[in-house]
Amino acid sequence: MAFRSVLLVAAAAVAGFAPAAMAHTSASNLDWDAALTKASTAVGKLSQQDKVNIVTGVGWDKGPCVGNTSPVSSINYPQLCLQDGPLGIRFGSGATAFPPGIQAASTWDRALMGQRGQYMGEEAKGCGVHVLLGPVGGPLGKHANGGRNWEGFGPDPYLTGVAMAETIQGMQSAGVQACAKHFILNEQELNRETMSSSVDDRTMHELYLWPFSDAVRAGVASVMCSYNKINGTWACENKNVLDNLLRDELGFQGYVMTDWNAQHTTLAANAGLDMTMPGSDYGGKSILWGPQLTSAVNSGQVAGTRLDEMVKRILAAWYLVGQDKGYPGINIKADVQGTHKDNVRAVARDGIVLLKNDANLLPLRKPTKLAVIGSAAVVNPQGMNSCTDQGCNTGALGMGWGSGAVNYPYFVAPYDTLKTRAAADGTTISLSSTDATGSVASVAEGADAAIVFITADSGEGYITVENNAGDRNDLDPWHGGNALVQAVAAANPNTIVVVHSVGPVLLESILQQKGVKAVVWAGLPSQESGNALVDVLYGLVSPSGKLPYTIAKTAADYGTSIAHGDDNFAEGLYIDYRHFDQKAIEPRYAFGFGLSYTNFTFADITVTAAATVKSGPASGAVVAGGKADLFETVATVTCKITNSGSVAGAEVPQLYLSLPTSSAPAAPPKQLRGFDKVKLEAGTSGTVTFNLRRKDLSYWDVAKGWVVPSGTFTVNIGASSRDLRLKGTFNVS
Repeated sequence: MAFRSVLLVAAAAVAGFAPAAMAHTSASNLDWDAALTKASTAVGKLSQQDKVNIVTGVGWDKGPCVGNTSPVSSINYPQLCLQDGPLGIRFGSGATAFPPGIQAASTWDRALMGQRGQYMGEEAKGCGVHVLLGPVGGPLGKHANGGRNWEGFGPDPYLTGVAMAETIQGMQSAGVQACAKHFILNEQELNRETMSSSVDDRTMHELYLWPFSDAVRAGVASVMCSYNKINGTWACENKNVLDNLLRDELGFQGYVMTDWNAQHTTLAANAGLDMTMPGSDYGGKSILWGPQLTSAVNSGQVAGTRLDEMVKRILAAWYLVGQDKGYPGINIKADVQGTHKDNVRAVARDGIVLLKNDANLLPLRKPTKLAVIGSAAVVNPQGMNSCTDQGCNTGALGMGWGSGAVNYPYFVAPYDTLKTRAAADGTTISLSSTDATGSVASVAEGADAAIVFITADSGEGYITVENNAGDRNDLDPWHGGNALVQAVAAANPNTIVVVHSVGPVLLESILQQKGVKAVVWAGLPSQESGNALVDVLYGLVSPSGKLPYTIAKTAADYGTSIAHGDDNFAEGLYIDYRHFDQKAIEPRYAFGFGLSYTNFTFADITVTAAATVKSGPASGAVVAGGKADLFETVATVTCKITNSGSVAGAEVPQLYLSLPTSSAPAAPPKQLRGFDKVKLEAGTSGTVTFNLRRKDLSYWDVAKGWVVPSGTFTVNIGASSRDLRLKGTFNVS
């Protein structure tokens, strides 16, 4: 059989998943200044008890949401509902299960990210949720096996910052408060509630604080502080982190809440904490605010003006997104899905990364016989929501586990859609829904292609799955995936490996199998798994996803490992591709890599630096996100992308910047500072423009802040961090 086909990218096929135009304005049309003014007026109407009630959760499991505060009738302030999480409504039964952040990052598509945020916001509002606990900028993902990496957007701060901003603007445009979490340096699950994370000031700014700066610039309403200590002081009681970094340096005007039970003393109020959640420990006994905060204020341990400031910030966020008028009542079980499954399918589909496609085995075209193998091809036999917080890896994998997981309203497994497609094409399809190797040969032999599914899972540390207590124990496929692929490839020379994983998996054993002709990195697709996969496997669309992390040849290549005590972040700036570049390590698949069914050429780079850009430190007034001049465009880079193949597709040109070596301190050899997703019909071209901000050119100096060095900057544009097609330079004096 011939498996290469003309892509069926008809307008009707694409139109159903086109992202809507995003306005990205708060629902109330208020800005922070106006919201704070309204909040100040409201604070004047409150009793001290009202104020304490606004900043104190009512206690664990004592309200309709995972976090709740008491209503205040004098200003018509409702019982505030705070609900997980970063991919939809936790514990909902009529809400969409959106693909996790890491899948959205794999699309490299700003419009899809923004639409995903908008739809999550619309659903939260429809359920009466005031604060949706996401998106996730920490963990950033310095450990390839970190348990909660999949909730965020990957280990590059620029990509994560863009995704955070798009998500926040989308959510808050729908009238729901976003919550940027977990602030900060919470990079693993092991000992997260006892360990101290210590990082140098430059690394803090250039990596871990960077995406939170973008979140603040996007107007985020709230920030959640993390469980860990930072330089020996609890994150939720760390004045340097909450006041100096977040408020003074980034200009954050919203409020800081704890992660659940992450507060340790009543006097955390003096360090910059504004709201405690859920208001007690999980036994309902340890209450640090409420009556204790009242006593602290009355005794002068916490100033009354500080309590007023806490309340004002919380109320300002409520006013900012227009929740003071006509907001729905709380009903977590409401049916709010609408047509949002279209975004789920688009994110799942456009986040699929084609890693290998020998002899153009893909796309498939009406094979006579197809074999489907692996337990991950079918929905969990015990039920799609049979495991609490998705805390198991049984059947098809659509998300990791923990508080960031949600219930599926439905789940289309890969085999479901493959079976439907096979019936339409007249293809005979056979299934082995086990990971045992003994029965594989009889299913795989004689098929035109054999599709084998493997997984790797992780999640939050309060659940242990197959001896993995949150963080993954290793980077191997689960359930004997290497052996399963080996058995299938030995029986069928046209084996297609589909990987559903929370993060990098070592593929060396799999790639050594001669029968493995294609590897499809399908990530975490959520409820539309099978539909998204078949869209790509059969060429309804060309794959356009790009890796949001590096896939290494060995686990040691990453240069980091989960700490078993405190963590001093000795790797500094050098995580993921920055580390691989610095150490000249060849990755198996580079950050930003992804194949297509068509080809793209890059040409005609132009680089123009603004005459006004000068070396030296930023000096503007502090605005949302940092000093104002950090966000001024100081250089513009353009290039032409041409679809030189025979079918429609999308490319992601990526801009990597290298600082001058003559005047800047040691820095990563190159850093992502721009990207775009360009959708082109065969034979057509498009021009891409990258606007570089002053911050993009800067490094962090402990004494001077963000500094633009003098000398020659090098710009590289390519299809991945290791596939650089165009080069240009500009000088700054």
